Amino acid sequence: MLGRVRAAVAPLAPGADLTRVVVEPPKDASHGDMATNAAMVLAKDARKNPRELAEAIATALRSDALVEKVDVAGPGFINLTLKPHVWGEALHQALAAGNDFGRSELGGGVPVNVEYVSANPTGPLHVGHCRGAVFGDALASLLAFAGFKVTREYYINDAGAQVDVLARSAYLRYLEALGETITIPDGLYPGDYLKECGQELARDYAQELKQMPEAEWLPIVRRRATDMMMAEIRNDLMRLAIVPDVFFSERSLIEGEEPDPFAPAAEHHVVVDRVAETIDSLRAQGHVYEGRLPPPKSGAVEDWEDREQTLFRSTAFGDDVDRPLKKSDGSYTYFATDIAYHKTKLDRGFSHLIDVWGADHGGYVKRMQAAVKALGGAKADLDVKLVQLVKLLRAGEPVKMSKRAGDFITLREVVDEVGRSAVRFDMLFRKNDAPLDFDLAKVIEHSRDNPVFYVQYGHARGESIFRNARAELADLPADRAARVAWLQDADLSQLDDAGEQAILRRIAVYPRLIEAAALAHEPHRVAFYLYELASEFHAHWTRGKDLPHLRFIIQNDPQKTKARLALVQGIVTVLASGLALLGVEAPEEMR
Repeated sequence: MLGRVRAAVAPLAPGADLTRVVVEPPKDASHGDMATNAAMVLAKDARKNPRELAEAIATALRSDALVEKVDVAGPGFINLTLKPHVWGEALHQALAAGNDFGRSELGGGVPVNVEYVSANPTGPLHVGHCRGAVFGDALASLLAFAGFKVTREYYINDAGAQVDVLARSAYLRYLEALGETITIPDGLYPGDYLKECGQELARDYAQELKQMPEAEWLPIVRRRATDMMMAEIRNDLMRLAIVPDVFFSERSLIEGEEPDPFAPAAEHHVVVDRVAETIDSLRAQGHVYEGRLPPPKSGAVEDWEDREQTLFRSTAFGDDVDRPLKKSDGSYTYFATDIAYHKTKLDRGFSHLIDVWGADHGGYVKRMQAAVKALGGAKADLDVKLVQLVKLLRAGEPVKMSKRAGDFITLREVVDEVGRSAVRFDMLFRKNDAPLDFDLAKVIEHSRDNPVFYVQYGHARGESIFRNARAELADLPADRAARVAWLQDADLSQLDDAGEQAILRRIAVYPRLIEAAALAHEPHRVAFYLYELASEFHAHWTRGKDLPHLRFIIQNDPQKTKARLALVQGIVTVLASGLALLGVEAPEEMR
């Protein structure tokens, strides 16, 4: 319908940007099936007041074969009521497309990089990481379904002080494995998860590491501990069915090697410092300079020092202050390496970047967006999605301690207790920037108050209806693909009840919902939609218990039964599609 509205508007506002025109279901169903903002957003281009333009658009739309009625309301809102057969045609499209119903070419194959999780490899993933992981993965799936070419990426923070702390913590576990009594001081990682690393080091090096000064054993232990932590993180992500396409090492930005084309032998390499290269490139463009930062006018700025230093001119790109790129000891700031990392994304052909960060990184957003603008100009954009904290509960009571990690609950423990589907759906049944209470008891309840159960039960109920229908319709195939083909010629004019029509409308808006959620980078919209569709389905099924003529299976009326089974197939098709996008299972039975 969006294309038809835009076609009707085009002659009335020549040259206007029609991408601003939106067609979507109104918040109040009594206003019709669809509403458009066309007159409101294009009045200036058309040189008419919104009400006058709305009347002209309404006149054009009244001749459309799909439109039953057009109303103009208020200052220029346009409400559309569509002819009943439109909804049946949408159902036919859903049946024909199957798992591809809702798939879009909106993205046009444009490359998009989605970076998420990116937790420091200093310990197991915890429940806070879990939310960002699920959100980023669902967003990547949604964008791919909408036609974008998506790369899922994990940035390994394997440089800097935190991995040296990890190495020193693992070294103590190595000494413990050799039989020494250890005390883990404040500032090191006390969790039991490093015991295995210490045991492996003891097995492979025996007393050798003890004989070395710290400068020699530190890089050995650091690499071993980081590799073990990353292997564990990969395994934890697999429990959520998350498999990044790229794991990018921060250390490679500073210590990466490339073949030296001037070397006499192919085995000769040169170390490439990509952070230095990036700073030099920005300096050549006038975006980096040597200077002093003025003291903050109010509050503390965490990276302010009263000294001459290397600064990025981030205020030229919308940031509040210019930002240091080097510390007083000459090493790079985190921001400097982050700029170099994002440059690699642009160098790899991505102009659309999405970073998923924890809410505590909110103050970092402006400077990173400024850096991407400086690196890529108008062609590059960075959208940072902040994921709020998760409060872990069990039957309403806070859960604080982990047997394995000591002071936090690991992602692994949560997934093992309640299952992947419950974790993923519940993490997505809130907007990413809203706080989340995750109750381990409630997410496995079999009730309407548990959204994942209610939606999965909708899919299982639909499949149950088909199993029961075979007793009435002997020619109904058991195979799903054959069943869908058998339903293609159902007479959908039989679906004339108000409840059936409401479900038809809900199914019809699914493709538009996918596109809108993808453009907004909001996968929670899919979760909300699935819950609404499942709710309408369950409500209609319940009405059939009291009113036999509304049941999906009508004895001695194979035509109506077939039409209603086509509706059920549309429901299970969309539920399965949406659940797959969210990484949630669509069970055929609920036990």
